[in-house]
Amino acid sequence: MFQALRSRWQRWVNRRIPRADKQVFSQRNIFILPTGPGVVFGLLLLVMLITGINYQNSLIYLLTFMLGAIMVAAMHQTHRNLADLELTLVQAGEGFCGDRIPFRFRAVSGKHDAVAISLSFDEHTLSQQHVPAGQAGDLVLSAESPQRGYFRPDRVRVETRFPFGLLKAWSWVRPASFGIAYPRPVPAPDAMSTVSDGDDQETARAIDGNDHADMRPWREGDLAQRVLWKRFARTGQMVIADWEGEQGSPHWIDYHAFPGVDQELRISYLTALVIERGQTGTPFGLNLPGQVIDPDAGPAHVNRCLKSLAVFGLDKPRDDSTSAFGSRAQTDGTTVIGEVG
Repeated sequence: MFQALRSRWQRWVNRRIPRADKQVFSQRNIFILPTGPGVVFGLLLLVMLITGINYQNSLIYLLTFMLGAIMVAAMHQTHRNLADLELTLVQAGEGFCGDRIPFRFRAVSGKHDAVAISLSFDEHTLSQQHVPAGQAGDLVLSAESPQRGYFRPDRVRVETRFPFGLLKAWSWVRPASFGIAYPRPVPAPDAMSTVSDGDDQETARAIDGNDHADMRPWREGDLAQRVLWKRFARTGQMVIADWEGEQGSPHWIDYHAFPGVDQELRISYLTALVIERGQTGTPFGLNLPGQVIDPDAGPAHVNRCLKSLAVFGLDKPRDDSTSAFGSRAQTDGTTVIGEVG
């Protein structure tokens, strides 16, 4: 019963407040109710009124009606704080999942000051913001995304309780734009790239063969086939043979270089490699199923690769969806950015 009523209420609110990056607040979409202290204050007025009627005391009448007038004036002032306020999402932020992702709003007040305005989404709150009449101000609300991909709050609550905290006026903004949550990087083990740079690379493989190998300690994510099990049986140490002839092009960060690894862990490996290459300034390309980004360098290239990893296998959130995240899609698409050299 409660869930049904809640669903009907949400559908009614969604019709009143359609999804958009810009919202202007008016009588149509501002809601106002007493707070907890406001309810107590109203009950106190009722008790005082009954007492005045019972004892026919003019002073009690006077005090009751004065306090009642203050309550009515507070109601008008609280509503006026939001009236004609225009709130626009000007920038949906980017960041790593688990970190705070900023959403920047531009608030433009109407004929009156917008006093003690608060923005909130789940447990994240930006409180006590003041926008003078006829002026604009930027409000930044940061929220955490527990998973990679597209991220947007379904509803950002806009609320004020000024002047006395006896009433609260509130509404919502339902952004259409979304931010990006990058995958959380995980240090990647050494792995073979399956992408070559052309005939020169193939010739080098043919000449070198598999005659030269380096040994290193085993790391999480290494293939079991590459462990030297005989050495492990003798010494109890797990070591890996790195064959030079098996290595692909060093200019590529390759999704297929970690076979048998869970997709999300694989994406985290690639994220760590992208960040590492970006810090060193080494040119690199990114090879994903159905998507290839040519080798390049620089912050713009790193950001482009991180975005591709963040949304890999995900669809954008639908406008009618209440989920904060995009839905999963097939990862065998044919989108290609650039070409493999």
